[in-house]
Amino acid sequence: MAEIKVTETTVETNDTVQTAKGFWDRFSKPIIYVGSAIIVLIGAWYGYKQFIVEPKEREANELVFPAENLFDKMASTGFNKDSVNIVINGGVVEGQKITGVLKVINNFGGTAAGDRAKYMAGAGYLHIKEFDKAVKYLKEFDGNGATQIQSKAYLLLGHAYAEQKKTSDALAAYKKAAGVNEKDEFFAGDALLIAAAYAKETGNSKEAVSLYEQVKEKYPSNIAVQNGDVDKNLASLGVIK
Repeated sequence: MAEIKVTETTVETNDTVQTAKGFWDRFSKPIIYVGSAIIVLIGAWYGYKQFIVEPKEREANELVFPAENLFDKMASTGFNKDSVNIVINGGVVEGQKITGVLKVINNFGGTAAGDRAKYMAGAGYLHIKEFDKAVKYLKEFDGNGATQIQSKAYLLLGHAYAEQKKTSDALAAYKKAAGVNEKDEFFAGDALLIAAAYAKETGNSKEAVSLYEQVKEKYPSNIAVQNGDVDKNLASLGVIK
């Protein structure tokens, strides 16, 4: 199986974060998208190639594969409304017919391929700022043990809630992203930083302090801890050690 590379990113400090408005635009860093589709795509294709699957699962995999491939390309090169619409509703790209993920969900929602389609639908709707639909499909998504994908789905769900100004739901989703696999220092640590930044930005200082301190305690090797960003944020919240 091919090696999967995930680009390392840092979370913006409070100096560049002024209000909760547009939280999605500022925090839609490569950690959220780069590699996410690749993990889904390679994992799905590997399973399809290596194991005997039921006819319905096989049919669903074959149907969703072109949409996954386009989603993967967008994750690397950038999302645009036309391509997102094709992933969601179907269309033709370079002579290849692509079945929209909504059709896959409607016909094969109970399969693993149908579940991956929900992730792509939710991510796609988030990117074109249809937040209600993004919430619907991201809530329905189940990573089935794929913790990095599940963590990303919770991050995206948090962003959708944040744009809807549903502060408590957004913070809960960000914290879930951090809690999916606490041993995964990269994803869990950065998710916890996003949760802390959001809590701080929305005036929940007590929660922000707690979350930043958790980052220091659980993930001391995180770049935001190493470069002093966490201590700067704690100091701005009145905690100086």
